[in-house]
Amino acid sequence: MQFQPCLENFMSESKKTPEDVAADAAEPAADPVVDAQSEENVSATDTDSPMQNTDQEAADSAEPSPSLEEQLEAEKARANENYDKFVRANAEMDNLRKRVERDVANAHKYALEKFSKDLLAVRDSLELGLAAAQKKAEANPDDEELVSVIQGVEMTGKMLADVMSRYNIEQIGPTGEAFNPDQHEAMAMQESDQAPNTVITTMQKGYSLNGRLLRPAMVVVAKAAE
Repeated sequence: MQFQPCLENFMSESKKTPEDVAADAAEPAADPVVDAQSEENVSATDTDSPMQNTDQEAADSAEPSPSLEEQLEAEKARANENYDKFVRANAEMDNLRKRVERDVANAHKYALEKFSKDLLAVRDSLELGLAAAQKKAEANPDDEELVSVIQGVEMTGKMLADVMSRYNIEQIGPTGEAFNPDQHEAMAMQESDQAPNTVITTMQKGYSLNGRLLRPAMVVVAKAAE
């Protein structure tokens, strides 16, 4: 039994042709040491792949992350910038609120401006009629009816003046005062004994509403004698 494998090998070798024997002699035997070194070289080549080299270069070139102190300074700068924006926005809102309050106050204060201007013509007519009646009464002092009319017109004029004064509509009658171009309109200049630029005659009285000019007074201004 133990000689059976040897016998089989001998029989197989005996069956080879001379060409097979020559081919086996020409084929070099495999060197196990050389094969092991080849495998190590292949493994080393696989390990040093282009992708790994690229990752290594990217890691080497990456910037270092900011420190905690640098992050804190950046957050402080951002907080200061946001605080400045808040202060400016608050100031703008405060200015807007004051402007709106002022506009509302002016709207209430000068709401009667147009109505007041319409009243000026009524008061002018009333005063002109009163002046004409007084002039006529001087020529006819015994005319009791005319005197009664004059008294009634005077009372009406006083009531109208009181109502206008109640709503801060003030009359500008600058006779004897210095000429004020902000409130007076010079219609003529006339030589006079009074100081130059003094109002010597008021042709039409002016009016103001809460300090705002409704109509300038038409006046004659004195000038120095030539």
